[in-house]
Amino acid sequence: MSLQCPSNCVRYLVYLMVIFLFAQHLANASSQIDVDEDLRHLLGRCQSVGEDYNECMRQVFNDLRAYFTTGVPDYNIKPFDPHHCTYVELRRGDSQGIGSFRLTLRNVSEFGWSRSEVTKFHADPEDRRIVYAQYFPEKSLEGEYEFAAKMLGSEMKRKGHWNLTLYDYSQTTSVRRIGDPGSLIKVHVEVDRIGGMELHIENLLKGQPLNQLADGVINSMWQLGLPFIKPMINELVSSAFTDIFNESFRHFPLEKFLPHTSASY
Repeated sequence: MSLQCPSNCVRYLVYLMVIFLFAQHLANASSQIDVDEDLRHLLGRCQSVGEDYNECMRQVFNDLRAYFTTGVPDYNIKPFDPHHCTYVELRRGDSQGIGSFRLTLRNVSEFGWSRSEVTKFHADPEDRRIVYAQYFPEKSLEGEYEFAAKMLGSEMKRKGHWNLTLYDYSQTTSVRRIGDPGSLIKVHVEVDRIGGMELHIENLLKGQPLNQLADGVINSMWQLGLPFIKPMINELVSSAFTDIFNESFRHFPLEKFLPHTSASY
């Protein structure tokens, strides 16, 4: 037996749908207004460049952690916790040369930004640069890797999953706009301190026992190798963050939220 809804019932359902869609539109508009007002309050409270300005902006960066897990979709700012990088590559030497290698990381996810703290901030308006130091009690990363190398005439190729956890970690980030607002952003990240590290690389050596041995050696002796691999870490992270910052902040209308429009970072 089928149920039939009379015409007034159909109209009632249509009214409910219209009301629902209108309410949803109002909710989205209200959310946008709240975000704009919040950003205007946070970014607009620092008035002038100087020591007070730098300390004010340090506090602003920490207050903005509330958006790390959500991003700001209406301004194309993606979440930073976790944030994702699709592709980053590191090359050394000629593809045919001895000792050359290529490391490719794909689909990298990074966690821990919501618990981080900006400890120092410095603005250099003449050079259109900001520099800030950031502390992470714990930061973790994971993704897929491909490694190809040529050593002493033999080729080595590996690929698989990897994950890395850093403890008591700090870094300094320099963000510089190359030209006028809307132009490219260049990011350089420098590792300052790593208090502890756990790293697992799948398929680094052939066979599970050898892989476990490799993990043990790396995690017990990483401090000895850090001075040699630190420049490569800085390069990989800087390359990834240059892409991420350009995607999220290159066209962000900063002047909309500032009391003065002279800022050109």
